[in-house]
Amino acid sequence: MVRGPAFVFSLTVGLASACSQDSAQQVDMPLRCDPGPSGPFWIDEGESLELVVSCRVAGSEPVTGHRFALDSLPPGANYDPATATISWLPGLDQAAVYDIEIAVPDLDESSVLRIGVADRWDHPDNVPIADPYSYPFEYGVPVFHLSPAPQSAEQYAVTRVIYGRRAYTAEAKKRGRTSLDYPKNSYTLKFPKNYLFSDLDRADGFVRKRRVVLTQHFDDNSYIRTRLAFDLWNALTPGIPVQSYTAVVYLDGEFWGIYTVTDHIDGDLMEAHGLSAIGNLYKAINHDANFRLTRNDDSPKQTLHDGYEKKEGLPEDGKPGAYNVLENLVQFVATADDDRFASEINERINMDDYTSWLLLATFIAADDSGSKNSYHYQYVSTPWRVVPWDFNASFGQTWDTRRRAVESVDYFEWTNELFLRMRNTPALASQIAQRFRKTLDGPWSSAALQARIEQYLGEIPPPVMARDQARWGDQMISYGLWNDRTDLTSPAEELQYIRTWLTRRWSIFDQIF
Repeated sequence: MVRGPAFVFSLTVGLASACSQDSAQQVDMPLRCDPGPSGPFWIDEGESLELVVSCRVAGSEPVTGHRFALDSLPPGANYDPATATISWLPGLDQAAVYDIEIAVPDLDESSVLRIGVADRWDHPDNVPIADPYSYPFEYGVPVFHLSPAPQSAEQYAVTRVIYGRRAYTAEAKKRGRTSLDYPKNSYTLKFPKNYLFSDLDRADGFVRKRRVVLTQHFDDNSYIRTRLAFDLWNALTPGIPVQSYTAVVYLDGEFWGIYTVTDHIDGDLMEAHGLSAIGNLYKAINHDANFRLTRNDDSPKQTLHDGYEKKEGLPEDGKPGAYNVLENLVQFVATADDDRFASEINERINMDDYTSWLLLATFIAADDSGSKNSYHYQYVSTPWRVVPWDFNASFGQTWDTRRRAVESVDYFEWTNELFLRMRNTPALASQIAQRFRKTLDGPWSSAALQARIEQYLGEIPPPVMARDQARWGDQMISYGLWNDRTDLTSPAEELQYIRTWLTRRWSIFDQIF
């Protein structure tokens, strides 16, 4: 059915920027004349652009260039009615997203053409983005603008966050342990209670967040490990889901690259999923959080909560009794005889949660998440819940980026007495095997895993990966923890490595279960 004339924008992009292809690009984009967005077309500052606008009414001659009316052309852009051509060479101070209204007044038809100009952060004469409201996206990826940049990992400091043309007066701090020494850091953002962070268009509705985590990818040039791990976790319903998506960060107007945006694990997240916001929340910070009476090196523990930090709940960390409920759980797991363990464990922990944790850590080889980097939550007499965390060491990569053999299947029993006891309890071992089989045939099927990666690739355009690599690639290659590696990869190679690793990993677990 014909709904009226259609604009066609013929796009020719010049070769000035480092992200250009080897030859000019010709793109025909049919667009209905009904009002609505078109494009967007993305170029870099200093990259020439030509757009030929046309509009044809079915059964009639093409609309000539003189009949078009253009509104809000960017400074320096020109429109030639004789050829119906928009031409523009954006300056090094013109990074922004521009919406140009194009109309044919005598047909009473109009539409909006969107052109995005990416900041040339690597040009010696580049002008940092002065108006972050005008730069909500970069090649379609949402952008966080933070100023001033967070400086401390110990205390929050006030920062201004501009996201999606919306301003927040928030607080921010650096986060991490090993990653604090990286030149590219991760951050926690804390938003006002009366002005929570939201993005309805991301992660199926990333809404009403008090705290948000921005996780760096200095040690993961695939850019997907964290998202993939959380999406696999979320598929293991009915756990406590952790939403995530990809964004770009600018600090004080300077391009800082690709980040994964996630929920912050806290009482607000628990409350959002029907739990109490004032429960006890502990984070396992090292492998001494092993549910044993001894530390990970087999030396005696000073306390049964060695390896943990209390994040929330009463009594507060440092106060008498702050760890009592956690120590009771550790004592039980470490000392209960087999019959007592089998009869009481389902009353003490949410078995679905803890089985999901075992499945995830085992399947993706999450070396840093099999005991430490997990959050454990409990309120009054309710069973314990768990949420895993920190996935740079996963999907065939160790904590320091080295390769991990796909054939190596580790149930983390060396560092997690709870996993050991679950697998040594016949009824629980049977449940674990059944859950594995059901999950491998369902949300973790080989086809579903590959489809998730395809989804991420659609959301992280190659030019954005290239920009991040230009910003951090050389520093990543030379970083001291792994600068002796001879098998470092490009992002495309790392993504293919994960694809192959997952295909083989699925086959191995398919045979086991």
